[in-house]
Amino acid sequence: MSAKQKILIALSGGVDSSVAAIMLKEQGYELIGVTLRVYQSRFRSDPLEQSINDAIILATKLDIPHYVIDVYDDFENTIIHNFIDEYQNGRTPNPCALCNYQIKWKYLINLADEFACDYIATGHYAQIKELNGRYYISKGLDGVKDQSYFLWRLDQDYLKRTMFPLGSYSKSEIKEIAEQKGFMTIAKKKESYDVCFIPEGDYRNFIKQSGQLITNKLQKGNFVSIEGEVLGAHTGIQNYTIGQRKGLGVESNDPLYVIKIDVEQNQIVLGSKNNLQSSVIYLDDYNFSKYENIPKGMLIKTKIRYKSLEIDSQISFESAKLIVQLSSPVSAITPGQSVVFYEGNDLIGGGVIC
Repeated sequence: MSAKQKILIALSGGVDSSVAAIMLKEQGYELIGVTLRVYQSRFRSDPLEQSINDAIILATKLDIPHYVIDVYDDFENTIIHNFIDEYQNGRTPNPCALCNYQIKWKYLINLADEFACDYIATGHYAQIKELNGRYYISKGLDGVKDQSYFLWRLDQDYLKRTMFPLGSYSKSEIKEIAEQKGFMTIAKKKESYDVCFIPEGDYRNFIKQSGQLITNKLQKGNFVSIEGEVLGAHTGIQNYTIGQRKGLGVESNDPLYVIKIDVEQNQIVLGSKNNLQSSVIYLDDYNFSKYENIPKGMLIKTKIRYKSLEIDSQISFESAKLIVQLSSPVSAITPGQSVVFYEGNDLIGGGVIC
């Protein structure tokens, strides 16, 4: 790539995107910084406002133009509404994977076009590769920080114009670079592991206060056994997720887990840990990147959640559904969550559990 190319860099105010900008600036690229404001905050102490301020300070120090773009209406209508609707329908959403595709990349690519930028860049720990004219994501060098799991929805139009400057670095190296360049405050900034629009981490309280709940799904219902025996009362299906054990309030000699959420009957089925085991997953929303079509009989690695182990598996199709056959059973396959496929370190694609 030519050093004269123009890049739109997404600045979150954190150490990762900041160091990505520092790197690209030193490599001679012309940068334009953009920060997306995803919700309206009323207080300066709000984590989002603090991060936006940090991004502004960084852009000033790097002497690059910087824009704060309000996307909260779209974010609320797309991501937050989906988040609430999923819980109301007995599913457990993955808002980050959805947001990357439907909000972040959509706005970044559109803004890149508006500002005549060749590429966009972010501070994700992942790598972009190309094979036979198809672009795909490979894991970041830092296995602990690798974020490829959350990027499976990105399509070819997005991938071919994306750069991940941090892909071949570890988190510790990135912090060291920030310190060496004199950005001590950013280097020592604590990371947030919560959903960005729920900084307190209490999703149940967030839903309760949102005012978007459907009344009948707030009603109490029954906990039942696999055989249909009533075991107690639940407080509303939006308060539970598959595999949950704590907070059930049901007395039992043996540990009980949520194994099924029956929205139509307003019932939550409880069972043993063994009842959570399954070796088959059905997906009704999927995307492939490395290959246009997965070769028949191909052995792949599958992750059913961000921190789960990879399991040998094969996939097949049945009508509009994608079927994943795992080589060994896994626990708590949860509708609404992302399943991601790998070939070695390369992200093949992913889908949503139905």
